[in-house]
Order: sequence, then structure tokens, then C-alpha cells
Amino acid sequence: QLQLVESGGGLVQPGGSLRLSCAASGFTLDSYVMCWFRQAPGKEREEVSCITSRGGTTYYADSVKGRFTISRDNAKNTVYLQMNSLKLEDTAVYYCTADLRFGPYGPGTPGYWGQGTQVTVSS
Repeated sequence: QLQLVESGGGLVQPGGSLRLSCAASGFTLDSYVMCWFRQAPGKEREEVSCITSRGGTTYYADSVKGRFTISRDNAKNTVYLQMNSLKLEDTAVYYCTADLRFGPYGPGTPGYWGQGTQVTVSS
């Protein structure tokens, strides 16, 4: 069964850093576009960052550009999101996703989602 499992979330002060990981099981990531989405309470989901199957192309939302870095290690079947200079508004549940397309993503896509990991930025 295809599964994505996120880890690395937690509580951090403004200006701090976290590294999220997303490990896949039941399939290999190397054919998939991998993305990170987030959703804060009362807000719509936001596409944070994506990376193509071999890592040649990346996308970042304007809100995280210059602060977040997405990467992947296909040999480890894992995708990462390095988050630096965290702000209060980065607080959300972060989801790892997989899809064969790069996007844009509408309802029902991306095709596969993890269960999410909570990131809380607070002083």
C-alpha cells in the first residue's frame, strides 16, 4: 500500500529552523513529483514547494521563497523541506504529497497525501 509519512515537525521560536522529512513506502518516489502543502486553521491549503522527479525543477510559494529549500534523495525514498527563518505565519500542518504531474493542482490532486506534521512557530 502506498504511504507517505512525514516527520520533523514541532515547536520552534520565530527565526528558528526545522527540517521536515517525508518517507515513502509501498512505492518508489523516483517517478513522482513531490510537494509540500500546508494548511493553517481557518485558511485554505497552500502549495508551499514542489520538486520534479529528478530534482531538476523546483517551485516555491512567494511566502517561503528564500527561506525554505526542498530536496529529495531518491535512493532513500525520502523528500525533505528545510525551513529557515521561520515566522509566526508559517504555523500550519504540513503535508507531503506525490503525483505524476507537476501541477497546477486542483481538487482531488495531488493524488497521494501523507497524514501531516504540525509545525508551530511561537515565542
